[in-house]
Amino acid sequence: MTGQGGVPSNSPARRPQTLPLRAAVRLVVGAVVLLAVLSTFLDTASRGAVNPFNFFGFFTIQSNLLAAAVLLLAAVLQVRGAADPEWLVPVRAAVTTYMFVVGVVYNLLLAGLPGGVELAWANWVMHVGFPVYAVLDWIVAADRRALSYRVLRLILVFPLVWVTVVLMRGATDGWVPYPFLDPASGYASVAVYVVVIAVAVLAFGAVVLLISRRVPPVAELVGEARREPA
Repeated sequence: MTGQGGVPSNSPARRPQTLPLRAAVRLVVGAVVLLAVLSTFLDTASRGAVNPFNFFGFFTIQSNLLAAAVLLLAAVLQVRGAADPEWLVPVRAAVTTYMFVVGVVYNLLLAGLPGGVELAWANWVMHVGFPVYAVLDWIVAADRRALSYRVLRLILVFPLVWVTVVLMRGATDGWVPYPFLDPASGYASVAVYVVVIAVAVLAFGAVVLLISRRVPPVAELVGEARREPA
């Protein structure tokens, strides 16, 4: 027998598909970050010609774009009900580390200094809001697993490639995103800063990996608490 619309009368009622909360939040946050980067680019272009290689050469811009792309991918996979590829969690650990570095370095050393992102809201998104969210997402979300400290080698890849490109550009066309990486200041000084950057990335990366190994996801704990009988 069939009911209205040809649906078998003895079949369970179909529930409307709802967007999972975690995926919805990630989609919104990712979209806001992309909007912040685009708005910053357009605002900069409104005041003069923009060299895209210079604009997108900053570690902050690249890190925000990478982290937003990874979170958007994770959200899309969840919406589609697809399994996460094996590499996704280590890559999430890497981009979380980069945003961790951006947030701490900016707010401790660079906040309030002249230059940087002119749009106040976009500056807040890229240097405060998104770094905080990225770390919280790593702590709260249940779609992560314990990772080996060997993942630190993966985490180092992007910063080392970025520094290498910056030094090559500084030695050729003279452009550097940050004065302390200018070869004109002396390669000994630059080498010290490169080592500091590598150590900082390793330290923050180790914290991110430690969280994956020792701190159960908050969402998982909440789910277990709800399943326990009163």
